[in-house]
Amino acid sequence: MKMLLTRIVLKARHFQQWLVAQLAFSFLNLLKLLPADPAIRFADWLVRCIGPRTGRHTLMLANLANAYPEKSESEREAIALASWGHMGRLAVEYVFLDRLFDFNPESETPGRIEVSGIPIFLELRENPRPFIVFTAHTGNFELLPVAGNAFGLNVTVMFRPPNNPYIAEKVFSFRAARMGKLVPSHAGSSFALARQLEAGKAIGVLVDQKFQKGLSTQFFGQPVQTNPLLAKLVRQFDCDVYPARSIRLPDNRYRLEIEPKIDVPRNDKGAVDVQALGQLLNDKVESWVREHPEQWLWYHDRWNIKHTLKA
Repeated sequence: MKMLLTRIVLKARHFQQWLVAQLAFSFLNLLKLLPADPAIRFADWLVRCIGPRTGRHTLMLANLANAYPEKSESEREAIALASWGHMGRLAVEYVFLDRLFDFNPESETPGRIEVSGIPIFLELRENPRPFIVFTAHTGNFELLPVAGNAFGLNVTVMFRPPNNPYIAEKVFSFRAARMGKLVPSHAGSSFALARQLEAGKAIGVLVDQKFQKGLSTQFFGQPVQTNPLLAKLVRQFDCDVYPARSIRLPDNRYRLEIEPKIDVPRNDKGAVDVQALGQLLNDKVESWVREHPEQWLWYHDRWNIKHTLKA
């Protein structure tokens, strides 16, 4: 009897996930009938209306209070509202990604996408070697690996699949067709990334997600746990590390930036200082977020405080 009930519960859960996925796909396919610009603006407006009515809005405001105690409640509310809008844009930009990415390295005609750091892209292409690119959930970060492909760079990207398996399958196939090789974030992902570096290839990682058992670091002056994976891979392979980010510009335009390689901190013996490198990554992401706070996904539980809000 217990096994029967378990099966019924699992089937009901799978059906719910399937239904949510179908509704999401239907909505996005409907928006795809529109031109890109009005569809993106509509998604911005819609999610600004819905987001503040969800439980995640409380977490966003708590995160903003942690990051900006000097700002007023109305200022933090405005950032949260704008962040919801950017999340709506990100969802709809998925279905228009082929139309949005109009950058051609060989063309001098400006388009919707502009790229900063082209000499770095070209140098990495002309002198292939193992390297790591890191970024954060800012702007449309999904455009960065697409840009890497446009420059002929073979970068393996680690990503966290959505919890809904039906959405995860769709997202994976969509990303794989446009972003090259992908490694889902799970227990064996570190070995997959290490094999790429060992083979002389490059990898890309997001470094601003919550991590339960990581390096004790600071982010906006508050304690956080930071994933040590990138720092440990640098220590193992002694490879260069490049920061990269996406910035949304007015009129649904985008700037993709790759910055010069960072100076990897080392200890007195010349070995990579894993702790210091973890903090350096946080400091870089914080500088990006402070520049465009509304473009970061504040609904992530970066400070691991969600459990305290339920108490």
